[in-house]
Amino acid sequence: MSGPSDSLVITIDGPAGTGKSAASRALAQRLELDCLDTGAMYRCVALLAHQTGCEPSDGPALCRLIESHEIDFDWDTRPPMVLLDGAPVEHLIRGDDVGDLVSVVAAVPDVRAAMVDAQRRIARAHPGLVSEGRDQGSVVFPDANVRFYLTADPEVRTQRRVRQLQRSGNAVDASTVSRGIQARDTLDSSRSVGPLVCPEGAIEIDTSELSLDEVVDRLESEVRNRINDRLPPC
Repeated sequence: MSGPSDSLVITIDGPAGTGKSAASRALAQRLELDCLDTGAMYRCVALLAHQTGCEPSDGPALCRLIESHEIDFDWDTRPPMVLLDGAPVEHLIRGDDVGDLVSVVAAVPDVRAAMVDAQRRIARAHPGLVSEGRDQGSVVFPDANVRFYLTADPEVRTQRRVRQLQRSGNAVDASTVSRGIQARDTLDSSRSVGPLVCPEGAIEIDTSELSLDEVVDRLESEVRNRINDRLPPC
């Protein structure tokens, strides 16, 4: 891992709808570690592209945007709140306008290189981190202390995404959501840099028939079996 040897990093990767975001936040809380939502960082870049009219596949232009704006987190909130130029933007990065761009933006090699560097800097600044995304255990932190990969049945993933959108007050069509997930999977798994894969040696967990608490119980058990001496006391 790029960072000091005493940094503790747990990675959780997987496609949309597997529950990795909620599980990562809950695991980090149980273990008293910080949680890094790397997807929010890419969504901030997509938001900048949308706001400025930047072509979402233009690597040099996107990197200029990244260099001229600050993407960070409020680490005093639980879970940490993503900030763009010091302002909270969670309500902006989850909209359809950003969602339609984020896979295109995230496939740009220059953007991925910039985000990998930023994520490693964050890890170096935190003694303990649960980092979730799509390339955390395979590219960003290949020698993390513990690496997980979550999967789920496509229909289950669709149903979860539909419920998530409905809770946010959005009117959704399940077939449209399903097509969107399939398209995102194709883009994420076929990109040339940092594709979505199950990292070699990662612990794979199918969350299809598990509740959130059951998933987090499994994650915590695996972590404590491996590195309990590195964790804060229970």
